[in-house]
Amino acid sequence: MEIIRFADIHPEPWRNGGGVTRELASHPKAASAQDGAWDWRVSIADVSKAGDFSNFPGMERVITIIDGELMLLTVDGAEHPLEKYRPFRFSGEATSSATLPTGDIRDLNVIARAGAFKGYTSIIEISKKRAHPVFEGQLAILLEGKATVAPGAEDSTEDPDDAGPGSSEPATEPLELSRYDAVVGSDVRSPEILGRGFVAVISIDHVGPAHA
Repeated sequence: MEIIRFADIHPEPWRNGGGVTRELASHPKAASAQDGAWDWRVSIADVSKAGDFSNFPGMERVITIIDGELMLLTVDGAEHPLEKYRPFRFSGEATSSATLPTGDIRDLNVIARAGAFKGYTSIIEISKKRAHPVFEGQLAILLEGKATVAPGAEDSTEDPDDAGPGSSEPATEPLELSRYDAVVGSDVRSPEILGRGFVAVISIDHVGPAHA
């Protein structure tokens, strides 16, 4: 079970220097958030002033406000009011800029190479009574509230002798999530999240050729 701890991620400047971003995951893994050598990337950005967004030719973007109330996003001359927890999809090639009528915001960005990958963002309310599984090809990010994550039940067809060496922690030990921590999905004992609050579930689907 893999958890990406938000507190361990160093902020990097945007391509155009207009803000900072923290990369949660990318593929292939890039040396820098600025080099664009990846086919998809999931990141969280802080926006504290009005201005232009960076361009990402050949990419498609899904942006979601996760802290703050409102951002006015202008894409190729058309203005779109983006409210908290409402994902918005647009072309990375578009000329885009933002104003902040209600103050600073933080947004979740999913950027994927058009024709190769398709990114999706869903905002889900979690429960203490019913665990939410995180499957292969997904990231689940705690946006607010309190939650824990633990490996799901073992496949009944799996031979326990084939499990390999374990970690120092019991396999079923729940781990507490902090705000913006990301759980990496798996189809082997898919991680399960329990708690109260909201998570963003990011799905990355492979739809065509990509970088080798």
